[in-house]
Amino acid sequence: MLLFLLAVHVQVLLWNIGIEISPNSVLPVGIGMLFYYIGILTENAEQNWFVGVRTPWTLSSEKVWKRTNRLAGKLFRIAGIAAFFGLFFPELAVYFILGPALLAAFVTVVYSYLEYRKELQNKELEAACE
Repeated sequence: MLLFLLAVHVQVLLWNIGIEISPNSVLPVGIGMLFYYIGILTENAEQNWFVGVRTPWTLSSEKVWKRTNRLAGKLFRIAGIAAFFGLFFPELAVYFILGPALLAAFVTVVYSYLEYRKELQNKELEAACE
């Protein structure tokens, strides 16, 4: 995070002294690295209140937490790689950054809800069988 903020700061300073480096050449790389790192953190996060996909469903079930955050980790690493492609298409860089990240966030929230419902149904079936 510190390196990303340093790169953005240097880019702004250079711009102000007349060396115009486009933000579209700095942000896709920095944000891509951040998303990739977020994916690693999320995939390896134990159930907590600070890091990971923290929906009511993931916080109430450790199994749902693990499955959801494993998926979120993969999706955010993919979003990080996709953000790098904004470097090659500077006019579309914002879409390469925001699109995959928003899609990953939406998919993981829906997935966590569906996994929680599946777990509830399994518990109901087990209770009915007893």
